[in-house]
Amino acid sequence: MSQPTDTLSHALIGSARQRPSEDPIFAIHGEAVRRAAAGETIIDASLGTLMDEDGGLSVMPSVTEAIGSVDPARAAAYAPISGEQTFNDAVVQDVFGPAGLADQAGCVATAGGTGAVHHAIVNFLDRGERLLTTDYHWGPYGTIADQSGRGVETFPMFDDKNGFNLEGLKRSLEELAKKQSRILLILNFPCHNPTGYSLGEAEWKGVVRILKEVDRATPMALLLDLAYSRYGAPGTDAWVHHIGDLTDHMPVLAAWSASKTFAQYGARTGALAVAMSDPVERRRIENALSYTGRGVWSNCNHLVMLAAMNLLTDPVLRKRVDADRRALLDMLGERVEIFNREAAKANLKYPRYEGGFFVIVFTSDPQETIRRCNAEGLFLVPIKGAVRIALCATPKNVVQSMVEILSRGVAGLQGDH
Repeated sequence: MSQPTDTLSHALIGSARQRPSEDPIFAIHGEAVRRAAAGETIIDASLGTLMDEDGGLSVMPSVTEAIGSVDPARAAAYAPISGEQTFNDAVVQDVFGPAGLADQAGCVATAGGTGAVHHAIVNFLDRGERLLTTDYHWGPYGTIADQSGRGVETFPMFDDKNGFNLEGLKRSLEELAKKQSRILLILNFPCHNPTGYSLGEAEWKGVVRILKEVDRATPMALLLDLAYSRYGAPGTDAWVHHIGDLTDHMPVLAAWSASKTFAQYGARTGALAVAMSDPVERRRIENALSYTGRGVWSNCNHLVMLAAMNLLTDPVLRKRVDADRRALLDMLGERVEIFNREAAKANLKYPRYEGGFFVIVFTSDPQETIRRCNAEGLFLVPIKGAVRIALCATPKNVVQSMVEILSRGVAGLQGDH
C-alpha cells in the first residue's frame, strides 16, 4: 500500500517542487486553439511565430530546399562541440560584418537563441549575481537565470516621454556595480520583445557613452539579443554604427537565432558571437562557451547548422533567402502599418513601433483587459502594466478588429504612459 505523498521524503529538490509545467504563453495559445476547435471565432495574437495571411506558419522555400539538400550522412554525424567553423565564421559575418567587427569576433554554436542567452548568463555572472535588463523583457531571461542560480535586475525601460530611459540605465549600472563583482547587461534591440521598440541613433550613442563611463573596476559584458533584428524597418539597425566603440572596453556578445532568421523555430539552432579587440581574451571566452555547450547539450543540430551555413555563405542561396525574408517583412510591415493607423485612431497608448513580431499596449489592469478581450475571442499576453500583441501571428484582415476589441478592453483602464 502506497504512503500518502506528504509522508514521503522528497527526492526532488525544494526549489524545483513548485515549478510550473507549462510556459504561460503556450498555455494562453493552447486555450485559444481549444476554443477555436470548439467552433468559436477567435483572434490568437499570443504566440511569437510568423503566420501567413491564411493562418498557416510562414516558411521560406529557400530554407526548406537548403535543409533537404544537406548530405544525410553528414547531417547524421555529430557536429563539432563549438559548431562547424564555416558556420561560426558565417554567423560572425552576418552579425558583426555590418559593424566592421568581423576581424575581431569569434563564435560558438548554441541550441537556439535561448542557448546563446544561457551561455552568456552562466559565463559572465557568478552564482548569486543578477543580470541587468529592461523592466519589459522576454520572460525566459528570468527562467534561465533562476535555473542557473542567478537573478534579474531591471530598470524602467521608458522615460516620461516614452523614449528609452538612458538615465535609468546609468543609475542602475552604477547601483549594481556597488553590489556585485561583475555586470552582464542584456539589451534586446532592434525590435524588442515584448514592446516592439527599436533604439534610434541618438539612443544607441547614449547607451555606448554610458557603458564607457561605468567604473572600469567592475568587469562588464554586453549581450545584444538580436532574435528579431531582421524584422525591423530601415534604420532600426542603428547599433552597428556605434557598438564598435565598446570592444576595447568589454566583450560585446550577440545572440543569433535561426528560429527568426530563417523562420525555423523548431530547428533549435543558434549561435553566440563575441566581439572583443583582445584576441587572447576573446579566445578564452570562446573556450568557455564551448565547454558550457558540452556540459549542457553536447552537440547542436547538425542538419540545420549545415543548411544555415550554406544559406549564409552561398551567394545564390543568400540572394534567394533574402528575397524570401523580404516577402515576409513586407507582409509583417503591412500589419504594422495597419496597427499604427488603427491604434492611433483608437487612442491606444503604446511605444514607438517600427517593426518586429510584437508590440504592447499600456493598461493599468492587464488581467482585466485580458478578461474582457478573451470574452470577445481575442487572446493576448498580460505583462506588468501592459498587454503584449503578437502581430506576427495576426493576419492583416483581422488587425482592425483586434484593435477595436482591445480598445474596448482597455477603455478606462489605460495607464499614464
